[in-house]
Amino acid sequence: MTERKRIDSWLSDMDGVLVHEGLPVPGADEFIKRLAESGKPFRVLTNNSIYTPRDLSVRLRAAGLDVPPQHIWTSALATAQFLHDQRPGGSAYVIGEAGLTTALHEVGYILTDLDPDYVVLGETRTYSFTQITRAIRLIEGGARFIATNPDPVGPSTEGSLPACGAVAAMITKATGVDPYFVGKPNPRMMRSALNAIDGHSETTAMIGDRMDTDIVSGMEAGLYTILVLTGVTQRDQIDRYPYRPSLVVESVADLIDLI
Repeated sequence: MTERKRIDSWLSDMDGVLVHEGLPVPGADEFIKRLAESGKPFRVLTNNSIYTPRDLSVRLRAAGLDVPPQHIWTSALATAQFLHDQRPGGSAYVIGEAGLTTALHEVGYILTDLDPDYVVLGETRTYSFTQITRAIRLIEGGARFIATNPDPVGPSTEGSLPACGAVAAMITKATGVDPYFVGKPNPRMMRSALNAIDGHSETTAMIGDRMDTDIVSGMEAGLYTILVLTGVTQRDQIDRYPYRPSLVVESVADLIDLI
């Protein structure tokens, strides 16, 4: 465990940390309640760009977790903020759902397939061959290629589904153009969430369940990183990585007294 300053703000991944397969992780409700009562700023992060924060808040409430929309930060919001910073009032051809299109509209972006500044690829339940073909041709014509997150597959009750990273690889193979991924493990995702809560890296903790996304991006953003063992990475896998979390705990229930 690395000695750090007092933790004044918190960032937490969602899937595998607060919920697992749609059910709350034991202790997650008390953890969120304690955070809210403490008055310390926090954000729940997700690479999933399908849903708006309001959508996700309702889904979390159904799992017994009270997380208001303003405390949720998605890769769609981070992508919209990135594009607004890079090219305010620009235009984009978007493959994605309401989480992404709403975020882009809210920063003043025009969504169009007529000579857009960017092709923006997000998550969707039904990737369209027609849309992918259009994206390829726009990128060949000079549009810049952005993707919300590099996750290659997503879960479903039937098994794995191709996700943003897999479809991005298809477009890259066709065009020779690599996308800029905004979501984890890009530390920009962490920094944008930090800015949203006016937090400082030296006094902010990042809780995650994956060494290859949550922990590495938190580390690169200079945060105090906490790995929970309720999701993807298990204890015997930690030493396979060339970096370590600041702290390893069984679940968020073990962090309640740190708030």
